Amino acid sequence: MKKFVSLSIVLIVLFVGMGKAQKTIEGLHFATGNPVAVKVKDGKILEIKDIKKLSDEENNLIIAPGFFDNQINGFADVSFSFGGGELTQDGVRKATQALWERGVTSYLPTLTTNSREVLTKNFAVLAKAKDDVSLLGSIPGYHLEGPYISPFDGFRGAHSKRFVREPDWNEFMEFYEAAGKDILTVTVAPEIEGAMEFIKKCTDLGIVISLGHHNGTAQQINEAVQNGAKTCTHLGNGCANMINRHDNPLWPQLANDGLMISIICDGFHLRPEEIRVFSKAKGYDKTIVTSDVTKYAGLKPGIYKNIDGDDIELTVDGKIQYPAQQVLAGSASSIEKGIGHAMEVTGCTLAEAIGMASANPAKLYGLNDRGTLEVGKRADLVLLTVDDFKINVQKTFVKGELVYSAPK
Repeated sequence: MKKFVSLSIVLIVLFVGMGKAQKTIEGLHFATGNPVAVKVKDGKILEIKDIKKLSDEENNLIIAPGFFDNQINGFADVSFSFGGGELTQDGVRKATQALWERGVTSYLPTLTTNSREVLTKNFAVLAKAKDDVSLLGSIPGYHLEGPYISPFDGFRGAHSKRFVREPDWNEFMEFYEAAGKDILTVTVAPEIEGAMEFIKKCTDLGIVISLGHHNGTAQQINEAVQNGAKTCTHLGNGCANMINRHDNPLWPQLANDGLMISIICDGFHLRPEEIRVFSKAKGYDKTIVTSDVTKYAGLKPGIYKNIDGDDIELTVDGKIQYPAQQVLAGSASSIEKGIGHAMEVTGCTLAEAIGMASANPAKLYGLNDRGTLEVGKRADLVLLTVDDFKINVQKTFVKGELVYSAPK
């Protein structure tokens, strides 16, 4: 009996020890370029140590914090917004694993304008998937983009007009409860009826309000900031093709120091000069590179249907168009393309570009456990190369676990 007890104790100790096993991941530090060894334990960064050279000198990969994309509408033929029971927990796993291949270690599934029924149902599916241990905490919460946005053509973009509506707090609380109270951010048009009171109530709950798909005046934008709005959704998009050169929503959002911005840097949504001006006006510490990527990413070029049955065209060069409104309908490019493009058109460093796609969104949402390469943070890491402004993800670690390794 004593031998049996002793053996049991030994096995328990071994099991616990295995769970706390350390590992070391080496690479060239993304900010300094120096070789470093990152020691990982229990899913967190235990130590970052400068070393003389990497163990494998033929594998000089850059080590950086994993990317944090705050606007993922879908990926790999999985949509977070479509109805008809399309969204499943298996679909969330599929999208997450595909995003890991692009270096995305944290993201906000984004639900766009739809019916009350579909949004409630899909938030409930996401709430169950969020706690899936196999996803390693890659989903810290969700982004509700609409339905409380401008109903006018151009400003509402590809959002379905029949589902655009004024804020309804009871409806939103139904979404909030279905989502397990994990809606981290909501995109709102400040000029619509009831927007200011809605912004105040969301702010009181700790939800980050983002201004987007709107035609707000300077006064309305500034009032929204006073009521708690903190950022702008894909600035320069969700904006009509023809606007007044003086009185438009761009200048007051750029001018208000209380607002961060997110921008889509896929080469289609913004011109190079827009990206330069926007990032200069806000600074790299208040600019977020996002993807606005959709389920069409990775699919073959062709004509697809949106929730209204209208044509959506994925072109050969990777642009997603909504011909009926002469607007874009999200992106087909994941965030690593945006990081490289931001470097190319602004002249910013790799560290600054990655900061816009990792540290800044984490800071915006108060997620202090991730986003930077620092001791005590989650060991969400990406090993990559940069070739002529193209980011090539070679390995991705989430909480210290290797979840993707590029085929050799």
